[in-house]
Amino acid sequence: MENKTNSRRTEGLLALFDMHSGFLARALDGISAEDMQNRLNTQANHMAWLAGSMVQQRYTMVAETNPGLKQTGHDLFSNNKGIQEDAQYPSIAEYIKDWEYITPLARKALAEVDDTKLDSELTMGTMKMSFYDMVVFTLYREASLVGQLALWRRLLGYPALKYD
Repeated sequence: MENKTNSRRTEGLLALFDMHSGFLARALDGISAEDMQNRLNTQANHMAWLAGSMVQQRYTMVAETNPGLKQTGHDLFSNNKGIQEDAQYPSIAEYIKDWEYITPLARKALAEVDDTKLDSELTMGTMKMSFYDMVVFTLYREASLVGQLALWRRLLGYPALKYD
């Protein structure tokens, strides 16, 4: 896969993005619908919320270049909503379909972003950060979500996530 970007600052980020892109389907492989929403009697986010949050991040990445696109579970995740106790979250198949749709668009947006845009300032609530910092945080958070999904696999008795 080509790693040419409009900014040298995003070359390594694009490599991380590509690495993360294959992990969602592997992390969810073989998980039952019941276990997707199993919190093991804790307050932790279940796998359905973690997966949907990860998908939502990619949709947010392309909101500027592709306005109006929404994942199947958009209403459950818009505006950084937390887990909702009695909600029925989308199926693994729906998450994977949304992920496979949005990933090439998000990759294109990441490859094409230029230094002017990366240096622009965003305001999120009371926080201010550069667009570049938001992209870095998004990729960091994707890695964190993959790790949490991998841990849930083991806690629920499934084989470990395969990274190859």
